[in-house]
Amino acid sequence: MNAADVKTLADKVRAEIGKAIVGQAETVDLLLIALFARGHVLLEGAPGTAKTFLSQCFAQTLALDFGRIQFTPDLMPADIIGANLFNFQTSSFTLNQGPVFCELLLADEINRTPPKTQAALLEAMQERQVTIDGKAHALSDRFMVVATQNPLEQQGTYPLPEAQLDRFLFKQTLGYPSREEERRIVATYGLRSGQVDPADMGVKRVVTAKSLAAANAAVAGVRLNDEVVGYVLDLVRATRETADLASGASPRSAAQLALAARARAALDGRDYVIPDDVKALALPVLRHRVILSPGAEIEGRRADEVIAGLIERAAAPR
Repeated sequence: MNAADVKTLADKVRAEIGKAIVGQAETVDLLLIALFARGHVLLEGAPGTAKTFLSQCFAQTLALDFGRIQFTPDLMPADIIGANLFNFQTSSFTLNQGPVFCELLLADEINRTPPKTQAALLEAMQERQVTIDGKAHALSDRFMVVATQNPLEQQGTYPLPEAQLDRFLFKQTLGYPSREEERRIVATYGLRSGQVDPADMGVKRVVTAKSLAAANAAVAGVRLNDEVVGYVLDLVRATRETADLASGASPRSAAQLALAARARAALDGRDYVIPDDVKALALPVLRHRVILSPGAEIEGRRADEVIAGLIERAAAPR
């Protein structure tokens, strides 16, 4: 499979998800890029913006083993990763696997549980394994977390710690649909009662495990030249040098931005990265990895605004 084949595969996925999801084209692309870049995605938006349903449709289309955790204030780490339980019949301990043992894990409303439980995902997201009673258990090589969270100003939320946020490749903010998109949503779902399943909307698997592995191999072959690497570094290091940010992006973010740019190039049918790939992904890669300075907060500025300014001022290679 080459980059052109990856684009064809991505087009099939977009079309299939489009049977059930109105709009959200950018979010679908970010999910695809994260899958090929072996990253994780944090979706933030008000309730009812299809965060959960989009994740279900994505897993259905790519035939990924789907797991879901509904995060609540009383959730414990063992509810996520599992625990060793004593079997009285065999007089031995047996591993009771938690929902993290899957390929795509939907961490629903992740910021409604305390940091102790949130941290249970750190090892899984970074190393694709979990440690239970001192023994490491491997997760799927395709393991991916799609976490949803409500805006922090809503009641009953706990901000994710910086170390956890840095594990997410992207943070995507979902706004309300346009009037035309909302009209289509009402026309499609206004006559249906109860919870809608992706299969009810005709969403089917269009990608096999073999073709997904071939696509990953094609993405791994995408070229990244020195000029584009320099552009990535300029953007990331600029977040550490501006007075508007008290804390800039980590070195991990630079590596992940480069990985994501390679995946985006393949989705566009190219086997080489161009500066536009980096520019298009810089905001969702960096927005959750920086902290505003007190002065910028007093002025009412937002991280997105500061990062957009840095992107605009950074000189892209020609």
